[in-house]
Amino acid sequence: MPALAHAESHLVHRIGWLRAAVLGANDGIITTFAVVAGVAGAALPARLVVVLGLANLVADGFSMGASHYLAIRSRSA
Repeated sequence: MPALAHAESHLVHRIGWLRAAVLGANDGIITTFAVVAGVAGAALPARLVVVLGLANLVADGFSMGASHYLAIRSRSA
């Protein structure tokens, strides 16, 4: 049975960036919280906990950006 054609316009193929942003933000929040909780549990000074949390945010951002870039690049090749 052939599919029926309809006049509705769907933009689902253009929403991939939102999915990547939501999943990336969720992963970044969880890993940063885990690092901060682990370091705080070790009874280190608060200033060091903040520095390590910020370092984790930067490293996680670079990691996510590089992996997303490589995933997109490998699809187009």
